[in-house]
Amino acid sequence: MKLLVFGATGSSGRQLVQQALKQGHEVTAFARNPDAISADERLRIVVGDTTRDAEQIAAVVRGQDAVVSALGRRNTFRSDNLIARSMHSIVPEMEQAGVRRLVLMSAFGVGESCRDAPLIPRIMYRVLLRDIFADKKSAEDDIRRSSLDWTIVYPVLLTDGPPTGNYRVGERLELHGMPKISRADVAHFMLSELKNRAFVRKVAVISY
Repeated sequence: MKLLVFGATGSSGRQLVQQALKQGHEVTAFARNPDAISADERLRIVVGDTTRDAEQIAAVVRGQDAVVSALGRRNTFRSDNLIARSMHSIVPEMEQAGVRRLVLMSAFGVGESCRDAPLIPRIMYRVLLRDIFADKKSAEDDIRRSSLDWTIVYPVLLTDGPPTGNYRVGERLELHGMPKISRADVAHFMLSELKNRAFVRKVAVISY
């Protein structure tokens, strides 16, 4: 599969790239800083900014089979509207190019998923992550209005643990305490969903 990865330089994005290459996908990584990506002769790297380079996005989207996104703001509570501004460019360019499949990593606690959060995480989402989650919600609204075959993935608290393949996924999950999931397992699910298509035009909460 020809696969385009946005957010490839982050911790989750690197997992997506590594696992996709291992699975034999033809991977293109779109990134502002190509030096942050481990060199691999099988990997095509395109330099660009998802919030500014619409023409570059249009060019790189053409010919892809699917797009996966792990875009995020990393260690900050300020969104700068990164995800919403990026999706304003990515979604219409995918529609224009006829590339329908999009798997987006968002976060558990965004939108209606907050209702299922245990007490302590729910407080954190509403106080510390208010701006970050508002940005993600705005981006998701754009995606939901599109004609794309989207899947929005809601991981709980992310860790750098190893892949286990032993996790729970559902549109809603019963959760307690401070639920966690490794970035490696989130990447595993996102790539498997490209083939399985069990959550097309649905959200997928993922946790141990």
